Amino acid sequence: MPDGSELHHGFFGDPRTWVSIAFVIFVALFGARLWKVFVGLLDKRTEEVKAQLAEAARLRQEAEAMLADARHQREAAAKDAEELMERARIEAERVGKAAEAAAAAAARRREQMAMDRIAAAEKSAVDGVRFAAAEIASAAAERVLREGLSNEADAALIDHAIAGLPAALSARRAA
Repeated sequence: MPDGSELHHGFFGDPRTWVSIAFVIFVALFGARLWKVFVGLLDKRTEEVKAQLAEAARLRQEAEAMLADARHQREAAAKDAEELMERARIEAERVGKAAEAAAAAAARRREQMAMDRIAAAEKSAVDGVRFAAAEIASAAAERVLREGLSNEADAALIDHAIAGLPAALSARRAA
């Protein structure tokens, strides 16, 4: 039978045994609590990460919605710009046609005014020629009556009156 000294120097006498037993008792007593604290910390960190991921997903959805809205607004603005350009082109064509019609009407009015002036000038010239011819004829008749001319003198007087007609017309126009 072993004496008590062997017990102190054997398995239970080894300090590593007592450290191991103390470790097992410590783990048995406090391990569950430490495990709960450790798991609690990990759970808390997990929840924080999940919250950050959820926030990131929400922010991404908002960014995607803003991007889609911006694209829609850009497309709407491009469409509005195209419509505006088309309306401006149509308006420019309309204004151009109106200006062309106004110019044509003004040209027709000017042409008509010129034609009226020409007709008035022709009438005035014809009236002047008639008046000058009447004055010449009247002067010739007066002279014939005063002088009692012969056929030769009468023919010379008519020739003289015809030759003086351009000079009389020029004097009439100058007046």
